[in-house]
Amino acid sequence: MTTLLDKLWDSHEIHCGRDGRSLLWVDRHLVHEGSHHAFSKLAERNSMVVEPNLTFGVADHYVPTRGTAASPAIVRMIETLERNAEKHGITYYGQLDSRQGIVHVIGPEQGLTLPGLLITCGDSHTSTHGAFGALAFGIGATEVSHVLATQTIWQSRPKSMRIAISGNLLPGVGSKDLALAWIAKLGADGAREHAVEYTGSAVRRLSMDGRMTLCNMSIEGGARFGMIAPDETTFAYIKDRPFAPSDALFKRAQMYWETLTSDENAEFDREVCIDASEIAPIVTWGTSPEDALPVTATVPNPTALAGTDSERVASAIDYMGLVPGRALTEVQIDQVFIGSCTNARIEDLRAAAAVLAGRRAKVPGLVSPGSQQIKAQAEAEGLDHIFIDAGLEWGNAGCSMCVAMNGDRVQSGKRCASTTNRNFRGRQGRDARTHLMSPAMVAAAAITGHLTDVRPFLKERLTE
Repeated sequence: MTTLLDKLWDSHEIHCGRDGRSLLWVDRHLVHEGSHHAFSKLAERNSMVVEPNLTFGVADHYVPTRGTAASPAIVRMIETLERNAEKHGITYYGQLDSRQGIVHVIGPEQGLTLPGLLITCGDSHTSTHGAFGALAFGIGATEVSHVLATQTIWQSRPKSMRIAISGNLLPGVGSKDLALAWIAKLGADGAREHAVEYTGSAVRRLSMDGRMTLCNMSIEGGARFGMIAPDETTFAYIKDRPFAPSDALFKRAQMYWETLTSDENAEFDREVCIDASEIAPIVTWGTSPEDALPVTATVPNPTALAGTDSERVASAIDYMGLVPGRALTEVQIDQVFIGSCTNARIEDLRAAAAVLAGRRAKVPGLVSPGSQQIKAQAEAEGLDHIFIDAGLEWGNAGCSMCVAMNGDRVQSGKRCASTTNRNFRGRQGRDARTHLMSPAMVAAAAITGHLTDVRPFLKERLTE
């Protein structure tokens, strides 16, 4: 019996070397501003991109979401990507393109992401695309160059891991909470050397936006990538996208896509079971996504831990400026951010707006949609006015404050409630303090000025 991982891997394997590594065919190669080193290597060899029709350039990491670029160096990086795209004849979603956005948002949005494909990008959160039943993972600069030159990549097949999630997510709990819950349970290295397949009734009930959030966070738990077998929810999302198969071809494609499931009795190297009904809204308190607890909990006490765990926790608490035993809901914040490839899709913006509507934020913040098309859709629904009326800034599409590469950053020592995927030291700016949570939870924190359980706000809406 075969797993989804094996089906996808075997269908792309060109050759298996003596060392056990596989040479894989790449169906989609996504590149962004950070790929300039790889293009330089091609230029050194006087080579061209071998499959320009399978390569897509996206300006996202360094694109300014407020005003102009932060520096001439950033302008040059964006212009370099544009020149490389023109030189090699690849499709380019640039700054002025109405389709521009974060690479892991516009790939699915444009129908570039399809079940059964192998997708690579020089960005660790390429795992997002696995939500469609695709084999998708981030690669390094040297590997980017190899894919540009050959449309292939050498990889070692990871072990298989199934995370089965049963039950129902309770009101106020979403896919971001689900992701943080399993990472907190297993640890930042809990899925190391494994490809995670998410299954179970709770996963099947997630929208595609929710599934993308779950797969996006897979690498924060150490996984090589995450996957979800495609189903009717997947097919409905894909249909009529610009690069999706059309008409009769779509029906033929769907017949193949429906085979992309793990066989009933397939064996995994590791299995984990989670009850979705036991998960509460979650926030991180430390400097790793595994440092996550229900918002109703308290900052952990490092003295209750042993050895290196105690040292790591103590160091994280010190960096975050927290006190052991303090209620997380007492932690004051300085600003909020809603955006990133994890939580900047229309469903995320709607969730935050539902909490913020008619209310006023006590702290400043920025909302950066995942793509220009999402921005337009949000504005058509009036979500931008909800954010602006609440006192938050409505920005343009891009990676924005998630990576702090483009002028959008958290100032030193300041604390941010964020929908991003990483809370590492300095991730959102030098000495910045980041608390990860869902869009709805960020909205609640904005209203109160501290980490807050969103559920009472949602109950108020039901009685209004």
